[in-house]
Amino acid sequence: MVASMYLEKTQSQGKYTCYLLRETYRQDGKVKHRTIANLSRCSPQEIEAIRLALQHKDELTEPLSLPSQQINLRQGLSVGAVGLLYDLGKQLGLVQALGPSREGRLALWQVIARVLDQGSRLSAVRLAGRHAACDILGLDRFHEDDLSANLDWLAEHQDRIEDRLFPRWHPAQTPGLYLYDVTSSYLEGTQNERGAFGYNRDGKKGKRQIVIGLLCDASGQPLSIEVFAGNTADVKTLARQIRKAADRLGGGSVTFVGDRGMIKSPQITDLNEEGFHYITALTKSQIDKLLSQGVLQMSLFDQPLAEVCTAEGLRYILRRNPTRAEEIRQSRQQKVSSLRSLVAAQNTYLAEHPRATVERALHQVTEYADKLKVSIWVTISGSDRVLEVSVNPAVLAELESLDGCYALKTDLSCAQADKETIHSRYRDLSLVEQAFRTSKTVELEMRPIHVRLARRTRGHALVVMLGYRLVQELAKRWSSLNLTVQEGLDELSSLCATEVLLQGSVRYKKIPTPRASVAELLQRAEVKLPEVLPSRGVTVATRKKLPENRPKHAKQST
Repeated sequence: MVASMYLEKTQSQGKYTCYLLRETYRQDGKVKHRTIANLSRCSPQEIEAIRLALQHKDELTEPLSLPSQQINLRQGLSVGAVGLLYDLGKQLGLVQALGPSREGRLALWQVIARVLDQGSRLSAVRLAGRHAACDILGLDRFHEDDLSANLDWLAEHQDRIEDRLFPRWHPAQTPGLYLYDVTSSYLEGTQNERGAFGYNRDGKKGKRQIVIGLLCDASGQPLSIEVFAGNTADVKTLARQIRKAADRLGGGSVTFVGDRGMIKSPQITDLNEEGFHYITALTKSQIDKLLSQGVLQMSLFDQPLAEVCTAEGLRYILRRNPTRAEEIRQSRQQKVSSLRSLVAAQNTYLAEHPRATVERALHQVTEYADKLKVSIWVTISGSDRVLEVSVNPAVLAELESLDGCYALKTDLSCAQADKETIHSRYRDLSLVEQAFRTSKTVELEMRPIHVRLARRTRGHALVVMLGYRLVQELAKRWSSLNLTVQEGLDELSSLCATEVLLQGSVRYKKIPTPRASVAELLQRAEVKLPEVLPSRGVTVATRKKLPENRPKHAKQST
């Protein structure tokens, strides 16, 4: 009886794919088949490796018997950075959440490409031409239009992806506490469906923007991201997060932490209806009102951490930050100094130009004072063609009394959390701010946003959030090393596969032993790369080519 093994792929109603390791043999003159193992739980890479091994099973000893001139080694694509991020994605459940479909693997590449080298979908395709993305992720050919369409798939499946990740990151229970904040990100062009003029945190005048809300757990780990129209007020974004926490993220006893002005009376009502609690900060006008009503006293701010409880069950945690108070004082001094410099220049001009009018000079100085927001405590006057700046000490003293002062508000009881805990949880909002800084600037570069459709804007934001989760985990695992995440990934990108060519064709790719610095990065990240990769023979290229009339130096550098 002579037996032969082969790999069989079957599909049920076009939805479920099954891989079986089968054996064909001859018995009593008849050809029969039997199943050796069900390989459906194997990854696409493992399936491909088994298929190639069976296809070339008679050639496994060929390198030993072939003349040396028929065996060639050639430098292949970079494998270190992609291999590490792929393995880390499996450890965090990201690979499983996106799924094994082609769209899921394309989405995974978009996340990895965003971490490796921030750019457009076009640059992500070019990046796949330098890294072994197709061999490691099991991808076939794709181009920039495929990645753009993949943003639609991400937007359509965002809730499912986030719901799959949530129990992976919180297997035992709900977080109990959610950190929530919003930011804005400017747009290129005017056609984005979510674009609108609003409060621009990027300082980009004349640019439409979108508003982005990020929901994190107590450790700053992102759980969900949402995109709103650019003119959406902060308070209007919270209701969706409350419903999300109640319906999709486990519910239970939950506390929301939001910045000042984020949680107001309507939002408190929404929270109370779900049995949720809150921690937020008061605005300056709210503090002034409570001081005038006698609920708070100025002397309390001089204590390290003071607390006021009301009959309604509300608690106020008060503190003065001396560092912030000093920063505000120095800022006021610099503003007055700048204003006086302008007045001196205007006085010199008036003295040298008899036809110049005092009214015109006074208007320019007053306009500048309004821009500096000092008009409430600074007076500008003019007489005998000379302008003067005077500070109102009474008004300034009243303003300085609240410098560095802030008050937190919560409905948590003393039994649920003491004042120190409440203060610490509010300070944890800085973790969300850190996520925004990382996502919007150098490491992930969410902005500027070039997509137009609302669903693709949402898909782009999800890619950035998932990329931030990888960056956040790498920063944690590499915290003892003296390098940034980007420097570590650049170092790993230098590790390339070695292509083994037999009789002129690539049979497989071997990953060489990494040098000490790369090995340490892999070890600290708790990642072990495979020794051999299958050669899929996939070549990735963009549909859009670089313009022929680009500058000569640009042609030479590509």
